[in-house]
Amino acid sequence: MFGDQFADGLYLWLLLLVPLAAAYVWWRRHRLVTDLRFSSLRSFLAGPRGWRERFVRLPAVLRLLAVAVLIIALARPQSVSTRESVNTEGIDIVLVLDISGSMLAEDFSPNRLVAAKDVAAEFIRGRENDRIGLVVFSGQSFTQCPLTTDYGVLLGLLAEIKNGMIEDGTAIGLALANGVGRLKDSQAKSKVMVLLTDGVNNRGEIDPITAARLAATYGVKVYTVGVGAQGMAPFPQQTPFGIRRILQPVDLDEKTLKAISEMTGGAYYRATDNRALRAIYREIDLLERTKIEVTAYKRVSELFGDWLWLGAALLLLEMILSSTVLRKIP
Repeated sequence: MFGDQFADGLYLWLLLLVPLAAAYVWWRRHRLVTDLRFSSLRSFLAGPRGWRERFVRLPAVLRLLAVAVLIIALARPQSVSTRESVNTEGIDIVLVLDISGSMLAEDFSPNRLVAAKDVAAEFIRGRENDRIGLVVFSGQSFTQCPLTTDYGVLLGLLAEIKNGMIEDGTAIGLALANGVGRLKDSQAKSKVMVLLTDGVNNRGEIDPITAARLAATYGVKVYTVGVGAQGMAPFPQQTPFGIRRILQPVDLDEKTLKAISEMTGGAYYRATDNRALRAIYREIDLLERTKIEVTAYKRVSELFGDWLWLGAALLLLEMILSSTVLRKIP
């Protein structure tokens, strides 16, 4: 309750007045006592003492305690978290996720999009102190979540992602440029983008190679992840008789994805099932662990409010006792 420091500690010198005031009250009380002479005090000493007599000085004690407590409140006690040097990652990461219709293919369980979201959620939970953002794309691209350390909010926005949020297509270049826009002004020691897609760039005003050059200019490292089984994959299609699974060839532009990663200093990975995708994100997680030392500055919390309430309560109690059960006879 006293905290670690006082913002205005000079006021504590006023506490010296409290014992002086107590001495004055004691002196004044004894000076005002009238002398009566008796031949013997034996009969008074043998008589019982009432509870009012026992607590007659309580209001004065409460008043002096209230003054002392209010002086402490005036000095503003504060709780201070210690300043210390800690190791942290110092990395800004943007996850870029393809949500086009082809991501509903069921060569992953239950499909590519759900598997990618699950693995991305595991990746987010495994990070500490890093700022992480989320960009989604299909025919267009937008930021689902800006860079943040509030992983609870980020995971909630990740869970809301679904196919059909934007027009269909695969705008890889536009998604890369959007991710670079989130990272270009970052002051982090390392700026990373993880791009996951299962297709070929066929939409958008920016081609992937141009966007990769832009990322390299701003020092953004891009890890590209191509998802899809080898050969054919089952795609759900709506028919008059319900949803049917139709085998279609996996169309993945690995050449472009490799070029993007090479130009930016990242790496390209191919995921053909859930296990491989999870292993890829774990590897990226291990690669991007750059320790830096930062200083955690002290945080000050004011505690004077509790002392004010205590002082007010003591004064109120003194007033109630003085005007009721311990009231002096006029």
